Amino acid sequence: MMFSSFKSALMLLGLLAGATACSAREGAGVAVPAPVSDESKATAPGKETAVIAGGCFWGIQAVFQHVKGVISATSGYSGGSKQNAEYEIVSTGETGHAESVQVVYDPSQITYGELLRVFFSVAHDPTELNRQGPDSGTQYRSVIFYGNDAQKKIAEAYIAQLDQAKVFSRPIVTQVVPLKAFYPAEAYHQNYATLHPNNPYIAFNDAPKVEHLRQEFPSLYTGK
Repeated sequence: MMFSSFKSALMLLGLLAGATACSAREGAGVAVPAPVSDESKATAPGKETAVIAGGCFWGIQAVFQHVKGVISATSGYSGGSKQNAEYEIVSTGETGHAESVQVVYDPSQITYGELLRVFFSVAHDPTELNRQGPDSGTQYRSVIFYGNDAQKKIAEAYIAQLDQAKVFSRPIVTQVVPLKAFYPAEAYHQNYATLHPNNPYIAFNDAPKVEHLRQEFPSLYTGK
């Protein structure tokens, strides 16, 4: 595995501390309600795309690969330019990119709002600013990159709903910004959690997220 030395050090510190990103989640144990404002499920199968960011893309990808109705989940970069969409550069936190995941889903099986519910519930902590678990930097910020006005309205309404209900003890810091482009990450980042389940970083930070998905959303979980 090609790690930056910074991330390797963070991984070691996380192991020594015995902490996991999932167990450190601000909303751990807090029920996150379904969005009041959402689209209806489509009457016929199709393909729609959502792009989200919330910490290391390995864990976000792993979670959505286990969500029913998701056709594919791809790790990549959004927020910066094509010229600097490379892991070693993005890891400096100076490119404008966030480690992101492009989720292609069937809108007849799952709605955009349901995807966001998973995003806010088990995939990451939306109250942490420019960090998730052991990882810190703007490349790990929480972002919803909307592709159209409908996605923007659903995302903004859902964040307002959760904040108003005080689901989390701190305000949600997730950005809602237009998607300009998504750049797939290097091949060695794709399906990383699946291919390296015994990697200590995956075992401590990402595998628990998938398990929480199974426990909290059994109707949405798929063991594929």
